[in-house]
Amino acid sequence: MLPSDLPLLAGCSSPSLTPDGRTAVVSVTAPDLHTDEEAGDLWRVAADGSAPPHRLTRGHRDTAPAVSPDGRWVAFLRAEPGGRPQLHLVETAGGEPLALTTAEQLPLGAGAPRWSPGGGALAFCARVPEPGRYGTATGPAHLRGPDAEPPRLITAPDHRVDGVGFTLDRRQHAFVLDVDRAALDAGQRVAAPERPAPRQVTDGDADDTGVTWTTDGLALLVVSARHAGAGHDLRRGVHRVEATAQRERTPVPVVGGDLAVSAVAADPDGRRLWLLATALDEHGLGAVAQPESLFTAVLSPDGDPGGSGSAARQGSGSLVDVVRLTPLDVDLGDPAAFLHVDAAGALVAERTRGALRLLRVRPDGSREVLLDGQLQVTAAASTPDGSTVVAVVADPGSRGELVRVGADDDGGVLRLTDVGGPLRATGRLRPLVEVEHPSRDGYPVHGWVVLPDEARHGTGPHPVLLMVHGGPHAQYGWALFDEAQVAAGAGYAVVMGNPRGSAGYGLAHGRAVLGALGTVDADDVEALLDGVLADASLPLDRERVGVVGGSYGGYMTALLTTRTQRFAAAVVERGYLDATSFVGSADIGWFFADQLHGSPEAMREQSPMTHVASVRTPTLVIHSEQDWRCPVEQGQRWWTALRRQGVESELLLFPGEGHELTRSGRPSHRTARFEHLQRWWDRHLPV
Repeated sequence: MLPSDLPLLAGCSSPSLTPDGRTAVVSVTAPDLHTDEEAGDLWRVAADGSAPPHRLTRGHRDTAPAVSPDGRWVAFLRAEPGGRPQLHLVETAGGEPLALTTAEQLPLGAGAPRWSPGGGALAFCARVPEPGRYGTATGPAHLRGPDAEPPRLITAPDHRVDGVGFTLDRRQHAFVLDVDRAALDAGQRVAAPERPAPRQVTDGDADDTGVTWTTDGLALLVVSARHAGAGHDLRRGVHRVEATAQRERTPVPVVGGDLAVSAVAADPDGRRLWLLATALDEHGLGAVAQPESLFTAVLSPDGDPGGSGSAARQGSGSLVDVVRLTPLDVDLGDPAAFLHVDAAGALVAERTRGALRLLRVRPDGSREVLLDGQLQVTAAASTPDGSTVVAVVADPGSRGELVRVGADDDGGVLRLTDVGGPLRATGRLRPLVEVEHPSRDGYPVHGWVVLPDEARHGTGPHPVLLMVHGGPHAQYGWALFDEAQVAAGAGYAVVMGNPRGSAGYGLAHGRAVLGALGTVDADDVEALLDGVLADASLPLDRERVGVVGGSYGGYMTALLTTRTQRFAAAVVERGYLDATSFVGSADIGWFFADQLHGSPEAMREQSPMTHVASVRTPTLVIHSEQDWRCPVEQGQRWWTALRRQGVESELLLFPGEGHELTRSGRPSHRTARFEHLQRWWDRHLPV
């Protein structure tokens, strides 16, 4: 893969099915160098594969499709170049999309829509700016910019997040938009001024996310932190608000306690809620290296969370009886985590040994693996009865394809799209070679090697790049990874693995580094490298090795260069380099470092910055100027320390980008990053 191949990195996301299971609607996006944004459209796909996919919309960036309960309409989000997403509607059969919301109504854009059970309304979440902030100011031009806004008074540590910025002055709240289905179905043209405006139904000093409808369609459920002490811990519960409510109405708590809920869905029969959540400690913390699990909250017989039978666990702080369905060794957490509920149970993804496999979990806790193998399932949808299931699957040859699960009597998979075909057609994608080698104490370390193409780069031995992922509670895996592919395309063999601290190998594996960061995980990373370098079947040059990583991977890269001079050069990207200053500067600093290290003394001893004086390895430091997860001061201080002690070093800063530059940053910046990496390795580790 070449840096110029980035626009070919297309993928499916957010599938939705018609109730009869015959048609799926899916969003297909890819980096667009012309507008310098991710762009894409909606596609209509025959779920039985009887017809090729058909482009349904042609906007700049159309995403988050939701098919109406009768299958006639698709609600979705459309963003113009440089703009915020707004709610639109298009017929499933095709036609001209209709804009439902405007930038005047929702200046910061709308979130993914959810149809009411009867199809007469849409619910969504949107950020509501304080008057006078974020482009809502009026008056002379010199008084409208961000620098003219009033000061922010901050009273809680949880007040900003990477990729968004400050949140306390633009809280996310739930909205309901009534849809005149009679007029739409009759084909009547409704003038824009006559269309109903969205109604804000929640308010207050809290972010409301993950909106969904109750089964009867009378109320909304949102995930929110509205308890005493909110903003000072990680607890997030479920709240209910009437769909007809005005914004002054306070949502009613349904699920509380020591849980950090990330998603909620109502059972089709209205008897229970399904929750994707992390169990916290008694202080509302302890989430680091904890897996996400599936829970159910059993409602009162009439489905009312406030009924007489709903307070079974008052001692836990929850208003309903919350039951864990999946054990701690089943990890449902991932940046692409999802929860989809139908009459047969819940669809979720379990991360395990580099895979994300599709599970169906039933109310009794029994689990069925629907899709497994060398793949990662990043989204799923089903018909209300659960008889038809589609999923988005990433694998070594594609960022994400739509498939039908259980397409025959043998449970086979029918591939419905081939959006990754143009990239595969270049012939430049390289296969993953799975490896496993023992660490210093005999513990098995699992990983992969990506080798350059012999036709282009010869038979080797090839120079080697050791890549370390972020987290640390994350995983490398079987999905197409553009960074490894571009490195292999430039002639480097890539070694990447999942040391202790990673996700996907059980609770003990993930928690092994708590209080001991930079110990067994560092041993594992080097052991995997040593193991593949000693493997005679792999054409690797053991004398020419570089190391690169981002976030926790930047931590490990920096830490290794404080302990050894074996690497020809290093790239420390968006690194976690000094836990002490991280506490006061990062969006998660107020809890993350304490839980990861255990004490101020351990923070200092386990931080690479404490040992920077021993570094002699030439180092390229890459950071984003708007990174709130690992703030730019981390990279600046590392680079300055190296320069002060005479180590060859460069600092590459990306304006306007946050922590997710490599995954969702501007395509021009992602391309430039690849070019700078190649320049750096050409100098210090020439092919």
